[in-house]
Amino acid sequence: MLILVLNSGSSSLKYQLFNTNTERAVAKGVVEKIGLADSFVEHTIYNDMETELGVEHRKKKDTIEREIKNHNEAISMVIALLTHSDLGVISELSEISAVGHRIVHGGDFFSEAVEITQEVMLKLESLNDLAPLHNPPALAGVRACLQEMPGVPNVAVFDTAFHQTMPPEAYMYPICYEHYEKYDVRRYGFHGTSHRYVCSQVIDLLDKPKEETRIITCHMGNGISLTAIKGGKVVDTSMGFTPLEGIMMGTRCGTIDPSIVTFLMQKEGWSFEQTSTYLNKKCGLLGISGISSDMRDVRRAMGNGHKRSQLAVDMLYHQLIKLIGGYMLLLGGVDAIVFTAGMGENDAEMRKNICQRLECIGVDVDLKINSSNQDFKQISTPQSKVKVFVVPTNEELMIARDTREVVLRNNLL
Repeated sequence: MLILVLNSGSSSLKYQLFNTNTERAVAKGVVEKIGLADSFVEHTIYNDMETELGVEHRKKKDTIEREIKNHNEAISMVIALLTHSDLGVISELSEISAVGHRIVHGGDFFSEAVEITQEVMLKLESLNDLAPLHNPPALAGVRACLQEMPGVPNVAVFDTAFHQTMPPEAYMYPICYEHYEKYDVRRYGFHGTSHRYVCSQVIDLLDKPKEETRIITCHMGNGISLTAIKGGKVVDTSMGFTPLEGIMMGTRCGTIDPSIVTFLMQKEGWSFEQTSTYLNKKCGLLGISGISSDMRDVRRAMGNGHKRSQLAVDMLYHQLIKLIGGYMLLLGGVDAIVFTAGMGENDAEMRKNICQRLECIGVDVDLKINSSNQDFKQISTPQSKVKVFVVPTNEELMIARDTREVVLRNNLL
């Protein structure tokens, strides 16, 4: 079965075409700068070639520059590329069984992937206020598929769904209960598809029944979230009502005293939009260091004696350790800690520093393995009381799997 996975942004469209029988992408790409004159597509196809050493996964990459006015034209372009005589991997559109869409916010409505019907679209539209930066462009992608790919089932897969197992004491905020009832103000959590994927990979490696496992997953990219998972179910997570809460991130402030917001709005005369931009795009590593939102740049500046960069790194480590320690107590112990996403997968120095600060709970990291180029690896030693893993996330594969399950369950073929 071929599943097209889409991740729609306001001016971009990422896509992957998965063969769910092999669970490998046969094509992927991104449409950038939708709506601008200099828009373009980066398109990659993969071919499994028989060699003397076995099957080799080869790829061919092309960049196509042309004006793409909206998401409908972007979807049309993707279809044209996938079915192209030279750049394509399928003969006709009918070979695609379904389209799986990444939807950031599912609110209280959705705890699992669903077929996108007219009723589901209405519910998704009602959630736009909860994720104004993410849900509207995703729905634009859905509408484009409905128009450009008539008859092909569309499935919504939610970032928030995995976190729906949190108990009320974890997801409720201490505000007036009436505002929770009126506006659905509660902790939802995000990066759920990523946390679910890496957790499932690690559960199979632990020498105990799934129901007894205690795992802390650390999704660390430009956005950072940690999740405490017991028996495969989320009991707490660091992001909240929006992806702004929790650990300080590349440009996001994370958890701060709410009065800071009103104080700065009053002192600076900021509007709501200016305040939102400040908290989401000008704080975190960038705001403290004054250098960059990228840990690599911040660490380089730190090595040159830049004190604010040193402070930014120290603050991030401090917050991570505090949260990991709290989650360990919440879980009643921890069997495994998992690092994933851009920084989690590629920043050996960060992992080393975090693990060394966790020696008090029995973490013992193998520095040689930690700095190796392996993708999936256990970086803790056999003697370590807590296992530590680096697991490359694969949210697109999870979306493809969920989409396939919905298609088969609902007899949509």
